[in-house]
Amino acid sequence: MILHTLSALPHSGAFADCLISAGETDAILLLGNGVYCVLGGATAIKKLYDTGARLLVLTEHAQQAGVPSLPENFELIDMDGFVELTERYPRQLAWH
Repeated sequence: MILHTLSALPHSGAFADCLISAGETDAILLLGNGVYCVLGGATAIKKLYDTGARLLVLTEHAQQAGVPSLPENFELIDMDGFVELTERYPRQLAWH
């Protein structure tokens, strides 16, 4: 169970590496530039779905990036939710 924090754009090497590492028992939290993955088109979204991981987006960063709505199966969380994730997932990997 790993919490992957993804703050990289969909065309980056960090995005690709995160997808390889994430699995069904993990969560991927999009923050910073990572929130653009939900705007990156169907290809980026499908790749995230294919990991089988729980998919989340930090509310404040989505608002700052102008994300109008989230694709299906993505959850919005606030900073309190982020703290709860760090308690639930014993390991964390940051992808920049």
